[in-house]
Amino acid sequence: METPLAKAGGVFKDWGMKGAWKSGLILAVGILWVGCHATKVTEPQRSVTEQFLLSSAAERAVAQVDLSVLKGRKVFVQERYFKGYDEAFAIGAIRERISKAEALMMGQEAAADVIVEIRSGGLGLDTRESLFGIPALSMPIPLTGPVSTPEIALYKSAMADSAGKFALFAYERVSGEHVHSTGPMAGTAFFHHYRFLGLLNWRSTDVPELDPKLRKRQRK
Repeated sequence: METPLAKAGGVFKDWGMKGAWKSGLILAVGILWVGCHATKVTEPQRSVTEQFLLSSAAERAVAQVDLSVLKGRKVFVQERYFKGYDEAFAIGAIRERISKAEALMMGQEAAADVIVEIRSGGLGLDTRESLFGIPALSMPIPLTGPVSTPEIALYKSAMADSAGKFALFAYERVSGEHVHSTGPMAGTAFFHHYRFLGLLNWRSTDVPELDPKLRKRQRK
């Protein structure tokens, strides 16, 4: 005859086996769920950080220039001397600034009184990184091929600084008489990212679109 203690032991034994089996099943389902579901993100050839830094530098280069001398004048913007990186955005920013000065934008050179030649001294991005720790290394392993070791960073910084330099030269279309020269117009933007002990991350930037804290302030 089976004692109550033996019956209880059998119950706990069955429960333990069933519990372990259920736990294993849940774990397996979880692994399959994670393995079978992935979100694919299509990344452009250029990062949004790079594009925002360059466009911010271009906008700032022309933001403060005084073009009041063009107010009410029929203006044609000559772009042939403007060559550079992201030139389409920079040219658009210059054209907008001329229009805000209340100049009349002409689509044909023959219809204009004043020709405004625009030129670029440069629009680009400088980057630099520093690492205090052990960089990632590729180690050849016989029969298996190279294996990469993880980076161990006690301190790491990645910095990107953009700058733009433009100039405008305006003259009468018919007589060629000089109307106005802006001289160099410069603008800059920066994005600096720091990491400490591989856990603490912080960033410093003057581009609101790249700073979550500044974006939150703008929404308020």
